[in-house]
Amino acid sequence: MQNPKPSSKMFLDIVGELRSLIKEEGIKTGDKLPSERELAERLQVGRSTVREALRSLELLGLIETRRGEGTFLADFGKHQLVEVLAAFIMQQPNSVLDVQETRMIHEMAAITTICQSEALGALPVWESLFVKMNEDGAIRREDLIREMIVATGNRLSLKIWFLLKQYSKVPFEEMTGLDEKDSIQTLLRGLLAGDEMSALDAYSKWIELVEGERGERKL
Repeated sequence: MQNPKPSSKMFLDIVGELRSLIKEEGIKTGDKLPSERELAERLQVGRSTVREALRSLELLGLIETRRGEGTFLADFGKHQLVEVLAAFIMQQPNSVLDVQETRMIHEMAAITTICQSEALGALPVWESLFVKMNEDGAIRREDLIREMIVATGNRLSLKIWFLLKQYSKVPFEEMTGLDEKDSIQTLLRGLLAGDEMSALDAYSKWIELVEGERGERKL
């Protein structure tokens, strides 16, 4: 059997193929999905790609993983968010900028919410991330954004952000670079001090670096 070919498919491409497979196989709500390995072979992508797509779908509430049993299809009818966003993205070839701006709205809203709440600004996670930056010299980019949105308690915002992040292809899964350190530390200081203007300014400088890295990858 041939190994799956290296995949350049985007998250939504995989989701679309998974949905087609579910329809073709007649898989219904509560039915078990094929194994991760089988999906990778049938979709001709790497297992890590399938794993990430499945993890995303689970966070969005579209599938359910039961330990020792496998992965099962949840009720798509109750979760129209993915369909709405996917339809927009797939039908608008120039939608990347809109997706990027919408994603950033959620990120900035989280910063504003934290800075305007003394309790949220006092959460130990900001100090922990600051210390990690000093001791290790880097943190995982996604960890910072995810912790900020989680801190707001807005689960819908987190779900929307996660989906938008997948499509925008920003390298959030990577560790921060040396050129990002000052901006991130200033952002964290802003969160701790409740200094919204300073935090948002630092965020803008940092995210510009990260977005620029994505642009370099396209060349």
